[in-house]
Amino acid sequence: MTRYSRQELFSPIGPKGQKRIAKSRVLLVGCGALGTHLAEFCVRAGVGELAIIDRDVIEASNLQRQTLFTEDDLRNALPKAEAARRHLVAINGDVQVRAIVGEFSMLNAEKLAKDCSLILDATDNFETRFLINDVAVKLGLPWIYAACVSSTAAAMPVLPGKTACLTCLLEALPGAGGETCETAGIIMPSVLAAVSLAAVEALKILSGNENAVIAKLKSVDLWTGERTQIDASEPRKDCPVCGGRKFEHLAGKATAAAATMCGRDSVQLRPEGKFDFKAARTRLAKAAKPVASNDFLTRVGYEGLELTLFADGRAMVHGTTDIPRAKSLYAKLIGA
Repeated sequence: MTRYSRQELFSPIGPKGQKRIAKSRVLLVGCGALGTHLAEFCVRAGVGELAIIDRDVIEASNLQRQTLFTEDDLRNALPKAEAARRHLVAINGDVQVRAIVGEFSMLNAEKLAKDCSLILDATDNFETRFLINDVAVKLGLPWIYAACVSSTAAAMPVLPGKTACLTCLLEALPGAGGETCETAGIIMPSVLAAVSLAAVEALKILSGNENAVIAKLKSVDLWTGERTQIDASEPRKDCPVCGGRKFEHLAGKATAAAATMCGRDSVQLRPEGKFDFKAARTRLAKAAKPVASNDFLTRVGYEGLELTLFADGRAMVHGTTDIPRAKSLYAKLIGA
């Protein structure tokens, strides 16, 4: 029996559908709890290529639910995308897995999405999801929204031009009351439920079974058993994205140079202009002893805070949400 024999025995997929999966290219945006499971799903299902983009580095609290990561990854201070890539190629060497350590932004969205078969959302914020929605609708690419927090999971497939997009249902999206995993917590079953809801729709799309896609926003609270479904079978006539072709998130102003990280007691900073990682890392090492360093980042502790400098020039200042304080530390240590 071949690697995919059990999947091929499922009649809606069969050998023909498996061949389509093998030729597919998937872009995964985010590699946290949802992302690690969705990435493993893609690799075990046999997609041809998988590109993973994530801006973050592994933390101890991730290990409870982000199953691709290990304590060695934590000790080595690996970025999530790269750690995931290393584990995924060991699972299935036939799949081309590419790790992109950085942000999914208006600057790279179209380039990354071009020629993809499917975009999978594994983010933790609606700003990025609206950007995914913009680029997917503009390029005519299917994508799948997925989310989980506390004991609740949700997912919705989007087939541009055929079904509603995220903007179509904005007013109808179930509110989470501002909850995040950092403020409301999260249990593993809700992660797995969101992955299941998203992965089955992905499997339909990748295997050539778009007619079987369930065009609904599905949500389930696993603790209470409450379930909701919102119809998303048709685009809203007055949708500014579907109908008006106005891609404000994709064509808007450049992302802010500094932003607080939701629920993380951290500030993310972005460099302005050109950035020389080697030179910046040298300056940083002179100012403070690194507590972690590899090809992707350098981390130091200084004045009660912790600064992680990435190769693309981004920095995470942990221990504060005070943007001026974070900028001051960045300028003091890196001189940029």
